[in-house]
Amino acid sequence: MTAVPIPANSDTGARPSAPAGRTAGVGATVSAVAVRTLRKYMHTPQLLVTTIVGGATFMILFRYIFGGALRFGTVPYVDFLIPGMVMTSVLITGTGSAVGVAEDSDQGFSDRLRSLPAPRIGLLAGRALGDTGVVAWGTAFTAALGFALGFRIHGTAGEALLAFGLCLACGFAFLWVFICIGLVSRNAQAAQGFSMLAYPVIFVSSAYVRVNTLPGWMQPVAEHQPITIMCNAVRSLALGNPALAGLGHTTTYWALLSLAWAAGITLVFAPLATTLYRRSP
Repeated sequence: MTAVPIPANSDTGARPSAPAGRTAGVGATVSAVAVRTLRKYMHTPQLLVTTIVGGATFMILFRYIFGGALRFGTVPYVDFLIPGMVMTSVLITGTGSAVGVAEDSDQGFSDRLRSLPAPRIGLLAGRALGDTGVVAWGTAFTAALGFALGFRIHGTAGEALLAFGLCLACGFAFLWVFICIGLVSRNAQAAQGFSMLAYPVIFVSSAYVRVNTLPGWMQPVAEHQPITIMCNAVRSLALGNPALAGLGHTTTYWALLSLAWAAGITLVFAPLATTLYRRSP
């Protein structure tokens, strides 16, 4: 029997398969991944608890161990400390993003996402946006705990809301750093270890003490690094007067400089994360 070839354009009732030409939009991709990230936290309450335990422990220890030994003029130490704690809580909470990204990579979830017709930047931006929601939860809890420990706002309610928004903007920027750490680590334990590098940056800043109380060789480093700038901005808004915290510039100066740092960090690490994601095996 001789096989008879069937012309490609013959009407046999079957249509030739062709690869899909459409891809998911950036907005749809971002929202889908963000919702998935938030659902993961909601379905695992232990993750929400662990995101705040570290920051809460530091706050209680600093409040009651150093609170009676440090004086900042007319401002109680608790009013100096809590704004810095709230700001740095975004980094402590953000370490969970590095672990989550590494777990997704180790468990093959990232591979399944890369197989979808979706923009890579949208996949990562969705992760960052979802984790920003977790950062917002951690920041709000830290602020509430600060009030319970005796912190009081000296500025207006509007300035307090601006301080909260500034924390979220800075947190979103630093999440891209932690996403890069997770992509490089590809293992939850390694990601957790690399994320600990955030703690020296936090302590060598104005988060917990004034820069001029640090050793002389350390002061230039602490004074010009982004955590100090951001803590100064949040503290200025919370106190309503930068002079109360011993700061030499206006609140607007610190806020704009903080936003510039946040934009710069995002512009550097978001493309880097996208590149790492595309090249990851």
